[in-house]
Amino acid sequence: MNVFRGFRSQIVDVLGELAEAGEFPTGLDVSRISAEPPRDPSHGDLSTNAAMVLAKPASMKPRDLAEVLTKGMLGLASVEHAEVAGPGFINVRFSAAFWQDQLKTVLDQGIEYGQSDIGQGQRVNVEYVSANPTGPLHVAHARGAVVGDALVNLLRKAGFDVTSEYYINDAGAQVDQLGRSAHLRYREALGEYIGEVPEGLYPGEYMIEIGRELSAKYGDQYIGAPEEDWLAPFRDHAIEQLLKQIKDDLAALGISQDVFTSERALVDGGKVDDVYATLDDRGLIYQGVLEPPKGKAAPDDWEPREQTLFRATEFGDDIDRPLKKSDGSWTYFSNDIANHLDKFERDFPTMIDIWGADHGGYVKRMTAAVNAVTAGQGKLDIKLCQMVHLKKGGQPFRMSKRAGNFVTLRDLIEELGENGKDVVRFIMLTRKNDTQMDFDLDKSVEQSRENPVFYVQYAHARCCSVLRNASVDDGDLVSADMSLLDDTSELEVIRELANWPRIIEAAADAHEPHRVAFYLNDLAAAFHGLWNKGKDNTRLRFISEDDADGTRARLALVKGVATVIASGLGVMGVTPLEELR
Repeated sequence: MNVFRGFRSQIVDVLGELAEAGEFPTGLDVSRISAEPPRDPSHGDLSTNAAMVLAKPASMKPRDLAEVLTKGMLGLASVEHAEVAGPGFINVRFSAAFWQDQLKTVLDQGIEYGQSDIGQGQRVNVEYVSANPTGPLHVAHARGAVVGDALVNLLRKAGFDVTSEYYINDAGAQVDQLGRSAHLRYREALGEYIGEVPEGLYPGEYMIEIGRELSAKYGDQYIGAPEEDWLAPFRDHAIEQLLKQIKDDLAALGISQDVFTSERALVDGGKVDDVYATLDDRGLIYQGVLEPPKGKAAPDDWEPREQTLFRATEFGDDIDRPLKKSDGSWTYFSNDIANHLDKFERDFPTMIDIWGADHGGYVKRMTAAVNAVTAGQGKLDIKLCQMVHLKKGGQPFRMSKRAGNFVTLRDLIEELGENGKDVVRFIMLTRKNDTQMDFDLDKSVEQSRENPVFYVQYAHARCCSVLRNASVDDGDLVSADMSLLDDTSELEVIRELANWPRIIEAAADAHEPHRVAFYLNDLAAAFHGLWNKGKDNTRLRFISEDDADGTRARLALVKGVATVIASGLGVMGVTPLEELR
């Protein structure tokens, strides 16, 4: 239970009681009332704007209303202190007993603590990675993969019905080039000297094995054959093999997506035709000539001719967008609209796409198209992931031989050793998705305060070590006398634990899984701080032979910390470590 959302309900109840008592009018709109932790912790545990938003409809001065409401709130058992601040905000401090009860809730609910119902089972589709099946995944894909997968976990924790999806870009010129690259390596496998890989084809060593497979399958059948005979089977074989490799790479990162949707299948199944018909029926398609872009090179979809255009400007885009190329084939944009219409027709009114930052110019047109093709019933949120700069020894990390010109996801995981998957996942969530990231390979595995992976995992391992040494039963901890946890440092840790459900809800609402990593760092800091104070203050030590009841209570706190860290790491897709080596 989000204690802040729960207390907001209590505020509403107090307002109702005061209205019945004639203190101010009944029937006021309470939807804008907030109850959140104040920015400055010295102001208390919670701040509410109730008096500020209700003053005008109640025909009262904000501070006058706040004074009345404060008196009513002081009657609540959970409130130790309440006072009016500034123009009419109310700051509240909860009693120690209130916080101590929250620890019992943590222990009662275990790893499920933080689970929320705010999603109410709403269906959400999260599409992430969706790399062209033309080579192995690279580091930039890793960031999008982690952000997307953590977001899926986060939304599920918040009560949404989520489907994770990979959109296979298996139509268009890039996969035809893949087929030609496969044919080149096929000829090489049969003994032909190919020299330098021509510009535009895929040079990575990963194509060599595909060429060998094709030579084993077809022999010399297609050595001198025209392209139209071999392009389709070579292309399809290469896509199939590379998609297997992509799935294996994602599995190495702990990711298994629910749905894989083929762009080619959508086109062949008439989904793009459905898009055209839908937009045309709504009067959103016309024949026209676009002005060339000013001050920049013409984009791929601009042509100096009359084109079939979508009225994207009616839905917030900068210009109208072409749906067909000069040869009559669909643009990539048309195919992408079909992809999102297909999602919508599969009962996903809310769609989230995780893209690379290089697609930033595509956001407006895509959101406009989704708005148009779903008649405003579909909502698309696009999250852009900025570049990741890898460093080792203070220098940029080497290029990959396997890939040809970039560091693969596999390279990265293997470089980081035994816990490589977890390190990658954690580090990728230590920055908001739309900020640039420096990934220092040395720093990410060192055991120091500056390494957030170690800092959080160390807190969990410390908890596990204490609990192992104590050999205590979880049932005994639930029944511990929590009132003995009355030191400010202990209560600070409990406050952090109680904040976890709010973090889940706020992060899910904003579609920002990095907030979980930030929160875990704060919780770890509070716990490590308590541990260090115990070095000087024997009363704060977790195990005391002379104080059985106090030991049980403090071990209950340790268990609570371990539980919430494990819950948070679970959302991030990271395995909590019970010991560090």
